[in-house]
Amino acid sequence: MKRALIAFLFAGAAVLVTAAPAAAHNALIGSDPKDKSSLEVGPSTVTLTFDQDVQGGQGINAISVVDSNGGHYEAAGDPTIKDTAVSAKVNALGKAGEYKIGYRILSADGHPVSGELTFTLTKDGTGTPTAAPNNAASGDSGSGDGLPIWVWIAGAVVLLGGGVFFALRGGGAKA
Repeated sequence: MKRALIAFLFAGAAVLVTAAPAAAHNALIGSDPKDKSSLEVGPSTVTLTFDQDVQGGQGINAISVVDSNGGHYEAAGDPTIKDTAVSAKVNALGKAGEYKIGYRILSADGHPVSGELTFTLTKDGTGTPTAAPNNAASGDSGSGDGLPIWVWIAGAVVLLGGGVFFALRGGGAKA
């Protein structure tokens, strides 16, 4: 019986040690407009390009364009997804200054990914800001991507080790 438990322990440890790493989240690899760029005229569309396909669905992905006073300029509706690119229409921008592009997308591995880019408008535009839509993205949403995989592996090792320990100690009483 002890040999079977020890073999089970080694087999469990081998599975945990050789398990493939979790799929990586999407990473932003390009944008139009580019991060930290200066523009004379505001973009009519913001396009973000990721290293993997982006999952779609109504209300899942969001792109926002916000001025320094918190006014929003993105057009209503969900962004358009084409493989690794996510695009959103942008209304005419307002006063010259710094603008932030916030995004939240559903990555290929099913986890939400968010971030933020900036660009500077060098000449006043003709647009006026609107209130934030319900699906507005924010680079600092505060929501994490869940627990790291190592926490789950450590928990499994502790549970497995505790089970083996009690199995080896508990079966010794004989009548």
